Amino acid sequence: MTKQRFQKVFIVVMVLIFLPTIFPIFGLANRVEPLVLGFPFAFFWVVLWIVIAFSALLVLYYFDPEK
Repeated sequence: MTKQRFQKVFIVVMVLIFLPTIFPIFGLANRVEPLVLGFPFAFFWVVLWIVIAFSALLVLYYFDPEK
């Protein structure tokens, strides 16, 4: 993968991961019920996207042409 293509993929992935944690989309998950693992759903939603972001960064690091 070229450096330029990698940068485009990185930006797209980060934007797609960031969107569910801001206003328009987060409004769908902004509720207390159902409880997931004892946490309100909104808290679980944010933690879930943090874990997804971490996993995506690990995958992107593996494919980084400059590593």
